[in-house]
Amino acid sequence: MDNPNIAQFNTVNHYSSPSPDFLARRVARYYQERVRDTWDGEHLLRGKQPGKDTIHLSSNDYLFLAGHPRIAQAQSDVLLNGGNDKLLSAVFLLNEENSYHQFEQRLASFMGAENGILCQSGWCANIGLLQSIADEQTPVYLDRFAHMSLWEGARSAGAQAVAFHHNDPRHLERQILKHGPGVVAVDSVYSTNGSVCPLADIAAVGNAHGCAVVVDESHSLGAYGARGEGLVASLGLTGQVHFRTASLAKAFAGRAGFITCPTPFYEYFVCESRPFIFSSALLPHEVARLNETLTLIEQDSWRRDALHAHADYLRVHLAAMGYNVADSQSQIIALESGSERQTMVLRDALEARGIFGAVFFAPATPKNRALIRFSVTAGLSTADLQRIVDACHAIRREVGLADWPSTRRMRRIGREVYPPLGAAAG
Repeated sequence: MDNPNIAQFNTVNHYSSPSPDFLARRVARYYQERVRDTWDGEHLLRGKQPGKDTIHLSSNDYLFLAGHPRIAQAQSDVLLNGGNDKLLSAVFLLNEENSYHQFEQRLASFMGAENGILCQSGWCANIGLLQSIADEQTPVYLDRFAHMSLWEGARSAGAQAVAFHHNDPRHLERQILKHGPGVVAVDSVYSTNGSVCPLADIAAVGNAHGCAVVVDESHSLGAYGARGEGLVASLGLTGQVHFRTASLAKAFAGRAGFITCPTPFYEYFVCESRPFIFSSALLPHEVARLNETLTLIEQDSWRRDALHAHADYLRVHLAAMGYNVADSQSQIIALESGSERQTMVLRDALEARGIFGAVFFAPATPKNRALIRFSVTAGLSTADLQRIVDACHAIRREVGLADWPSTRRMRRIGREVYPPLGAAAG
């Protein structure tokens, strides 16, 4: 059945004026080429409605903290005591001693950094940082799988974005020798397929050639390290990485971003970064939420232990069933089905069994490498894990697993463990 929006877009009604031709053509092209022709009139992001017994694998609340009563209490205490009276850009807080700056210092110390900057989101942190350290004369070297905010930051800076092969320090070095010193930007854990960056090698190449090294720790902060300090600190690389960024909407279960930096850089950034200057500061109740969350992250090491144990369990069982999950080394596990239409089949098969993952497709992935991402959390039970395994085992023939491009790639390099479709999950 056709998506009703296709027909409705150009309909003039009481609430809208006719769209200019250039806009109408652009939007119509989306509905015609993507929704109608590729998705058969459905929508890849609109599947079955979750039920009460649904297992959600689409949330980034890795440590299962979002609904914690201590976090809610910390927020409500500030709200009920009238602590939200300042609505302004954070640039105007530069000369104040307040909970905002206290949290910046606390989180920076937690990450083993000299100082840190609290931003409105991880997106703003990455764009604002690259916009303020790169320019037209500064190439920005980006892993092909680096988060889109890093690519957008290079574009905002007017810098040349130079891609290098995923997790390939040797190719990075060849690109630097060709284009000159600049900024090297990578993720510590890649959000699409769950792979982990070889940070020591990447940092060594960057430093050897006079580059600034930026690491986005959005998916490792809170989840890695003895206290959750992230991969850079836990690997002893703080002296080799110039800046770390993070979205605090993952393990921190909030809405903010963060940048580690040397103290002299702080004031420069505050007066240079356009996203920082022209966005409102976090409110005190939001800072209180993040501050209490940090306390729980430090205290509850069992959450990290459970998170990684659950991810290991799923990876082992999915691989034994023939799913190509070899790229995943983290709590992010991708079932790469290939085409968007095939991913719709996978989505429906999983959701029919109460398993809801996150659908990723271009531009979040390369074309024809669409996937369902499982974000594992510490809150999954043993029964949940077994149910996920059973569902993935049951659907293999239904979703055409044997013919997925990712399965064929796995066969070519000889790292498959592929039992017959009728075999038990193990």
